[in-house]
Amino acid sequence: MKFVAFERAKQGTGASRRLRNSGRTPGIVYGGTGEPLVIELDHNALWHAIKKEAFHASILDMELAGTESKVLLRNVQMHPYKQLILHIDFQRVDANTKMHMKVPLHFNGQEESVAFKVDHCLITHVLNEINITCLPADLPEFIAVDLSGLTKGASFHLSDVKLPSGVKAVVKGRENPVLVSVVTSAAEASAEATAEAAAAAPAAKGGKSAPAAKAPAAAKAPAAAKAPAAKK
Repeated sequence: MKFVAFERAKQGTGASRRLRNSGRTPGIVYGGTGEPLVIELDHNALWHAIKKEAFHASILDMELAGTESKVLLRNVQMHPYKQLILHIDFQRVDANTKMHMKVPLHFNGQEESVAFKVDHCLITHVLNEINITCLPADLPEFIAVDLSGLTKGASFHLSDVKLPSGVKAVVKGRENPVLVSVVTSAAEASAEATAEAAAAAPAAKGGKSAPAAKAPAAAKAPAAAKAPAAKK
């Protein structure tokens, strides 16, 4: 991916503010064998460029004063609430020196997995990018991750990813972090719990329970005595 930069004559807070007001973005290029170089870029062109994934995860061709050089994007400073790039940093690339980069993961095949199609599991992407080290010529724009083999209850780890030739993952903390988790859905978990509870209950009691004893019938009250007939 190519972009055009221009040498910046003036430095300082005031000069950078005037530069932004004129539709330009201040930046710097450092690293390699050369001295740090202050540059400026067209803000509109830069704004559209940073929306592309390749601008963040691939080697860029920077044209400056008619000369092209290889650089990597290292930092973008944004305004807190405006759609404005305040400053941008690039690093020169040495073809013989390994670099450390964050590379995005592109997941595919999830819908074809048994976990998704048959078991209706909840599949969560825990990490969307990983740190790698490689030579500039081996730097991938992204790493494809095939999830078609996912099964219920089995998470997908970094060790399950097939890395491109010449690329090595850089891990801090956990040696084999989880990239994708696979868990049973809440509805299925509830159904399984209900089924287990039903199976645990005895299907039938060993013998029939004796019929409940009938309560004794209430004693009949004696008939009321008839009053004697009145004499004529």
